[in-house]
Amino acid sequence: MEREEALQALVEQPLDVLVVGGGIVGAGVIYAAVRAGLRAGLVEQYDFAFGTSSRSSRLLHGGLRYLAQGRVGLVFEASQEKLRLSKVVPHLVEPLPFVFPSYRDSRWPLWQLRIGVKLYDALCYGRNFGPSRSLRLSEIGELIPGLRREGYWGAVRYFDALTNDSRLVLDTLRASVMRGGIVCNYLRFEKADREQNRWICQLVDTLTGERLSCETGWVVNACGPWAPQFPQSKVRLRLTKGIHLVISRERLPIREAVVMSEGKRILFGIPWGRRVILGTTDTDYTDSLEDIPIEETDIDYVLGVTNEYFPQATIGREDVRAGWAGLRPLVAKGRGGPSDISRAHVIHVSSPGWVDVAGGKLTTYLLMGEQVVRKIVASMHRRVGRFNPGEPLLSTSECFPELGVLPPEPSQEVVEYFCRREWARRLEDIMIRRTSWHYYRDDVAQLSRQVASWMAEILGWDEFRKQEEIGRYFAQCAKTCVKL
Repeated sequence: MEREEALQALVEQPLDVLVVGGGIVGAGVIYAAVRAGLRAGLVEQYDFAFGTSSRSSRLLHGGLRYLAQGRVGLVFEASQEKLRLSKVVPHLVEPLPFVFPSYRDSRWPLWQLRIGVKLYDALCYGRNFGPSRSLRLSEIGELIPGLRREGYWGAVRYFDALTNDSRLVLDTLRASVMRGGIVCNYLRFEKADREQNRWICQLVDTLTGERLSCETGWVVNACGPWAPQFPQSKVRLRLTKGIHLVISRERLPIREAVVMSEGKRILFGIPWGRRVILGTTDTDYTDSLEDIPIEETDIDYVLGVTNEYFPQATIGREDVRAGWAGLRPLVAKGRGGPSDISRAHVIHVSSPGWVDVAGGKLTTYLLMGEQVVRKIVASMHRRVGRFNPGEPLLSTSECFPELGVLPPEPSQEVVEYFCRREWARRLEDIMIRRTSWHYYRDDVAQLSRQVASWMAEILGWDEFRKQEEIGRYFAQCAKTCVKL
């Protein structure tokens, strides 16, 4: 469905459910809604996956470190969903072994890690992507070359998976549209008024300035960090910032992911094709929700921990090829440091016909969507069949074969696909969220100009609009450490 068709469909007939927020949680909700037979729409004020959902660690995981916090239920839930996603979206789930070393001065003693990874496997009912085990020192040198040996006590190896977070959002939205859902990006939800058991919602097209209204029985507030902004919302969040840095894999030639602890905090070195992702930080944040800075102190922290574990690598600021910063919309409960706040999600019917959903993890997004929809249909006194947890999101014929965990090769064909089938309207939509070329390629300056030329031909941009898009994109490069 083209964007213009979606705008018309939103206003011409009342909806059962309007989802506000085009990130991973919103995508999970609309997918569950259409599977339940509801007429559902979704609106996003920016591009789909603009916020947290394109700025994560790109991991599908149960959360090994949460076991140390006693949150066994949370780990079990996420572990089951991790395995489910390997069946539902196999093209976006790449099993990945993780090596977690322990040192004599570590706050993660080896005996605790050995017990933890066995429990981790047990919470997958023994069906994890591979069995965990302890590693000998001789094996470490092959799997994680250059790892510090001074004070080395031992290591464990366990399995999670690498994904592509923004593609997970987009594929879920495409699957929703193919089942009758209506989705529209760059459409801001301004307010909603309650009239005769319905919501009259005011919307603004941020590309044209046009104002629209639609009618719906239920509004689902799935706006992540923006969730508290509506008067009907009862969400109280604690936002924490996490940054990731991208370096060449030649500078850190690891075959498997490595867990690097700093006190009770853990960071990762994650192999990603010919790149390595380093991160993340976890600090309280109270500033702009749109422009989240990568501070020099953030870079120094991540590189400092990395060089502590790989002292011979001497990775410096000049080795950083790109980076991103995102916000975790954690539910504010109790006290403690940012890393102590639970990653569990909450679903709350705050007023008639209004649902807030907040918190949670990338890994559990389908489950969160189903739980929201069950609450809605129960109040509507409607019955829905049991969700088939293993139902594939998209059939093979519905997938563009090159779109997976790693970026596709650039071509006019794939750019046209993004514009025609995946709602790309700005240059940054393609360079950042549809492809990750922004973080992965060495030739982003030249490539972005070529992509802008292709988009101009496909979308009918004039020269002024094309140059405007290039300028806007280059500004994003400056904010995300991308070298032009």
